[in-house]
Amino acid sequence: MSAPRPVRRVALLTAGGFAPCLSSAVGGLIERYTEIAPEVEIIAYQHGYHGLLTGNSLTIDAETRKNAGVLHRFGGSPIGNSRVKLTNAADCVKRGLVAEGQDPLEVAAERLKADGVDVLHTIGGDDTNTTAADLAAYLAENDYDLTVVGLPKTIDNDVVPIRQSLGAWTAAEEAAHFAANVIGEHRSGPRMLIVHEVMGRHCGWLTAASAAKYREWLDQQQWVPGIGLTKERWDVHAVFVPELALDIDAEAARLKTIMDTQGNVNIFLSEGAGMHEIVAQLEAAGETVERDPFGHVKLDTINPGQWFAKQFAEKLGAEKVMVQKSGYYSRAAAANAEDLRLIKSMTDLAVECAFKREPGVIGHDEENDDRLRAIEFPRIAGGKAFDVTQPWFGALLEDLGQPLVAAQH
Repeated sequence: MSAPRPVRRVALLTAGGFAPCLSSAVGGLIERYTEIAPEVEIIAYQHGYHGLLTGNSLTIDAETRKNAGVLHRFGGSPIGNSRVKLTNAADCVKRGLVAEGQDPLEVAAERLKADGVDVLHTIGGDDTNTTAADLAAYLAENDYDLTVVGLPKTIDNDVVPIRQSLGAWTAAEEAAHFAANVIGEHRSGPRMLIVHEVMGRHCGWLTAASAAKYREWLDQQQWVPGIGLTKERWDVHAVFVPELALDIDAEAARLKTIMDTQGNVNIFLSEGAGMHEIVAQLEAAGETVERDPFGHVKLDTINPGQWFAKQFAEKLGAEKVMVQKSGYYSRAAAANAEDLRLIKSMTDLAVECAFKREPGVIGHDEENDDRLRAIEFPRIAGGKAFDVTQPWFGALLEDLGQPLVAAQH
């Protein structure tokens, strides 16, 4: 294959669920290209791979380039997301994205070629970047002169082998803010059970980090025990994540003592905790469990928070139960200072790699001394487990009086 042509046009897309980095990452890429190579044209596909397949794109004009910094102030994605798997041809046909008999990978490749794209920047989580890996492999195997450089986005912080995904720090901070108002409900009735359901299909990092952030906030508050305003009532009393074994009866006995003593219990629950048990129970009862194009269980349809609340309410003798989900509140937030610094370092390197025609997903490589680099696409995978042996998490559970027993799935 001949040497690649110079980079004249790049394309951006955001895909998967939202995270507090998408708008800023788009802004950061536009800013960096404008700073060092203003002659490079930039287009953006609308709603991720959906727009790539349908040819729905917009051109980043001079006014947008001038004001790209404004995007750092907002959450969500200005160019839109969707969940599309390019190797799931049947789903793409069903949704009208390709015609019967067409290969979505070929359709995407030909669209990029027709649009004159030299570099495609994908901003998304494990599904987005494994789909980008499929596309990159197809482009290489079929001699398309095009480079794919991805950025890792997921509030779960569960992309292998990336140390820290964009948006996860902000999501934890936002979930802690959300929890403060929800847990404020703990005196709205006697024997109150509050379940704060946090996003995290396979990985409990966000739930654990949210609980830790919330307890940092608790440590900064002043209390008035004489009127009933106590840290103990506002505290987190249990943290349930997929990586921990859960003995419901034993935990119920521990938590019932807290309920009997102070009249309320607050639980931080990862939505993926107990998922295998819940799905097995539903399917054994003859119910159909819905799944997305990637084969993942649609967690909002099985409602883990309500399932756990029902199990614990009876055992704790709760008179009132509240289940609140912070996921959508957290994931569409604007990036915080920590994430903005990470986004800046990653978008700058992504542009550098684009000009070097070095494909991969930008991230601190846990298998390469945590170096920030373009990680090879075949090494990218989802479902990275949260390391429950980390000292800060062990100390958190010890403080709560909760046992640390790794799950055996």
